[in-house]
Amino acid sequence: MVDAGALRAKARELLESGEVKSVIGFKRGTSGMMAVPAFMDKAEEADELVWDPSCVHNLSLYLTGGKKRCDIIPDPAEEVDDRPIAIVAKGCDSRSIVVLLQENYVKRENLHVLGISCEGTGVVDQRKLQAKLGHRRPEEIAFTDEGDYRVTTDEGEVTLSAEDVMADRCRECRAAYPVIHDSVFGEEVKDRVSVPFQGLKAFEEKHKGDTWGFWQKTLDRCLRCYACRSVCPMCYCDECVVDSVEHVVTADTTPEQKAQRINWIQKSNVTSETFGYHLVRAIHLAGRCVDCGECERVCPVDIPLRLLNTKLELETLEMFDYEVGFDVEKPSLVSSFNDQDPNSFIR
Repeated sequence: MVDAGALRAKARELLESGEVKSVIGFKRGTSGMMAVPAFMDKAEEADELVWDPSCVHNLSLYLTGGKKRCDIIPDPAEEVDDRPIAIVAKGCDSRSIVVLLQENYVKRENLHVLGISCEGTGVVDQRKLQAKLGHRRPEEIAFTDEGDYRVTTDEGEVTLSAEDVMADRCRECRAAYPVIHDSVFGEEVKDRVSVPFQGLKAFEEKHKGDTWGFWQKTLDRCLRCYACRSVCPMCYCDECVVDSVEHVVTADTTPEQKAQRINWIQKSNVTSETFGYHLVRAIHLAGRCVDCGECERVCPVDIPLRLLNTKLELETLEMFDYEVGFDVEKPSLVSSFNDQDPNSFIR
């Protein structure tokens, strides 16, 4: 089992020694049981670090957010601090970091990865948990020695099977142990039972012949709030191709300027436009998505976005024998070329 005390001690040591300038991890939230991202630059703050099944966020998101802020709005009066950032990373999070390294978005020397092994379980799905608890309000959650979850509620304590309430992505996980790390906490479990792509295969079997009907009905719920894009560590573009901010067409825009400002997708609330947004985003994540499940977790209308992304992940595996985020020395999928790659689509 992961020793949260050891994690806190390591974070404190790194901050006290000045080896890192800050630590990105989890701390107890102020509302409910769920842990929240924490940003610490003082040694005493390390005592707030926690690790439990409520640590659901993919913290690599904040590596891209921080870099964008520095690149776009540099502070000329501020002295550049080039010390590394320490970041707590689960297995799927560590795969995200590998992709960011492959794409040269971050540099390895700027990171100290505090790897966390998810061992025999994973993180909790808040919706599943609430369905199990009913009217009871969860106040605290912890791992048990048997690999289940012990939940403290306003009506007492209950033990739930991790299989029943863990996130779907954890049930299909292929990297419960961090693939890249400088320090690691928890044991490596090699015989963990997980079935990759089981959700996708079950969906395709259930909706065989009517996939478009399912997605048309489902995507009509989309609010185009872009929460899925905002939470994705791979969506780090300064401006999204399907949501132009800088290239806005106004009454003063000339025809010549309009020709240079291609608007790929409108923001009208019609199925074709919404589908276009999600399809373009999924394609841009092909060979990059590590199935951290954050997009699906934050969707306010419960769209099963993992199905789109894991479909492309499975195709990159089957067609190109490419697994995302496992080897930092390996080029990204779009940078790879093999004479044996399937090319029947080329005419």
